[in-house]
Amino acid sequence: MASIDPRPEEFSQLIARIPPRQPVVMLNMLRFAEYASYPDSDEVVSGRDAYARYATLARKFVEEVGGKVILRGAALSPLIGPQGEDWDDIFLVRYPAVENFMEMLLNPEYQEITRHRRAALMDSRLIALSDNDVTGGD
Repeated sequence: MASIDPRPEEFSQLIARIPPRQPVVMLNMLRFAEYASYPDSDEVVSGRDAYARYATLARKFVEEVGGKVILRGAALSPLIGPQGEDWDDIFLVRYPAVENFMEMLLNPEYQEITRHRRAALMDSRLIALSDNDVTGGD
């Protein structure tokens, strides 16, 4: 089953599991749709291009809350995982604290640009990781 947006109960679990003011790294795994699906438009654009729109706009919001992309790359080939579960891009974003991440998500201007993300993706995963300075975080 495709997963694009978090469910409300997942936000509660995130807040409950991560101590306040602890840095957090978000692992993003993306599978792009061949063509973006904008419900309010007939525009034809690839899923990858629609996601690029989102990423360009989202950068400002990530940086405003102190976040930083620490790794990004094309997913080449799975070695372990369910057959057929291939990903296109994977990246890590470090936030100073889970509160900063939530602040970004709750920003109405940020919420407006997520339409590009939703249109772009066929499936995704977003997993919170503890930052044990393995990433070279600040």
